[in-house]
Amino acid sequence: MRRAVWRRLAACFAPGTRVLEMNCGTGEDALWLARRGIQVHATDISPLMLQIARGKLATLPAAAPVSFQQLAWEDLRTLEQPPFDGMLSNFGGLNCVSELDAVVAPLARVLKPGAIAVLCLMGRYVPWEWLWFVAHGRPKTAFRRLDADGALWAGAKIYYPSVPKVCKAFAPSFAVRRVSALGALIPPPYTEQSLGRFRRLILALDWMERRCETVWPLPRLADHYLLEIERR
Repeated sequence: MRRAVWRRLAACFAPGTRVLEMNCGTGEDALWLARRGIQVHATDISPLMLQIARGKLATLPAAAPVSFQQLAWEDLRTLEQPPFDGMLSNFGGLNCVSELDAVVAPLARVLKPGAIAVLCLMGRYVPWEWLWFVAHGRPKTAFRRLDADGALWAGAKIYYPSVPKVCKAFAPSFAVRRVSALGALIPPPYTEQSLGRFRRLILALDWMERRCETVWPLPRLADHYLLEIERR
């Protein structure tokens, strides 16, 4: 799934561009971007995640164009070094935001007109999840994403907005360029311990998914979906 995201980042961000990364986590994506000559301002709400990311990116040359800032989505007004040529939020960081409308205008202000924002969110309707957890006797977990009030995970409240809802929230300042599926045909990561031994099958499903990742309704039925939007 991460490789699928990287293919889209390569298509959206050219070397030399300045990219803001929200919820950078342990720095895997920042490292990949920096190695391609992309200037990265990596942010995360967690000091521990930033510490790990700094350690990981310390392997880069001293001149590598990477900077860090502790920052939550809700605090975008305090962002350092704007404006940016592009933006990335990978693997569900935006799912921690309860009110999407509140972050749209601040994000638009820190991006240049024409900048591409790549947002990877956890989907709302996931047949893989329904089947998997029902089969394992956990129906409450199977349908947790359908709760309009969100679901608790590791002490945090997680929300699962649908593709149309996210597109509508960003519409005032951003135009939708592309929506693609991540984990509609391939099984979600939490199945790896059981299904990881079926490597050839998973590779075949991945091959199929990459070739029809934008075809309706796959993005709306995926574990994650990748939304690419352009600053108006």
